[in-house]
Amino acid sequence: MTRTATQAAATPGLLTWTPRRGLTGPDSHGSVPTIGERLAVADSWLLRDGRVRGLARHRERFLRACGDSGGPSLRQLVDFWRDMTAALPRTGEWFPRVELGAESRELRLLLRPAPPLGTGVRVWAAGQLDPRTVPRRKGPDLDILGRVRQRAATEGADEAVLIAPSGVVLEGATSSLLWWEDDTLCLPSPQLPVLAGVTVALIQERAQRTGIRVAHRERTLADLDDREVWLVNALHGIRPVTEWTGGTEPPMRAGRATRATEWRQWLEDLTQPLE
Repeated sequence: MTRTATQAAATPGLLTWTPRRGLTGPDSHGSVPTIGERLAVADSWLLRDGRVRGLARHRERFLRACGDSGGPSLRQLVDFWRDMTAALPRTGEWFPRVELGAESRELRLLLRPAPPLGTGVRVWAAGQLDPRTVPRRKGPDLDILGRVRQRAATEGADEAVLIAPSGVVLEGATSSLLWWEDDTLCLPSPQLPVLAGVTVALIQERAQRTGIRVAHRERTLADLDDREVWLVNALHGIRPVTEWTGGTEPPMRAGRATRATEWRQWLEDLTQPLE
């Protein structure tokens, strides 16, 4: 890792990686990182005072996705990840994103301050037909998913649920979807076009360890009425749905979040310091 990358890591910005120079900013070698291009792969997580949850799982997902998309060699990916981890700040709250550019094939680190974190979420009850082109890989569809969330915001919501043409729920625009049916933790079938979420995998494993039944079920949005529903991701952790917005008739009701507080605390306790 270069000295420039170490200095730049304390401030928001985009750093580009090369095998010879490591992570560098635009002033270090006269070139400007490619900004605004479509991403082939992306991954991100919450970093709080040098502690992160499930970083090894994010690494595995990112390296696998880069390999699937014809990215750099495994050796280069491993070296990039090493330099990226060393460059991350050890103080403050951040939401870093690692990227592989679709056209440039550049490996990059986008260092961003973490946005305000939520403990609950308002969700657009109308549902949005899944517009993604590569639903099982994070990165290529980030822009279009951002527009979906903007549409949801006009309905007073923080998030939108993506649905299949059949009406079956898939996941949120930026989060995995889980819900409770009695004492069973439910989630969409892995046969559906859903992203393999790091946080949802941690939740599933805990449920299985503690004897909680986990089931894959196909449900419509209407089937989630008055149930405890969670949207989960690496930034916010577990957010129970506190309100369904969007003027459905009859209006959807948010079920009581009787389990979310205890599960949120468990998830918070999983953070580990960066190596």
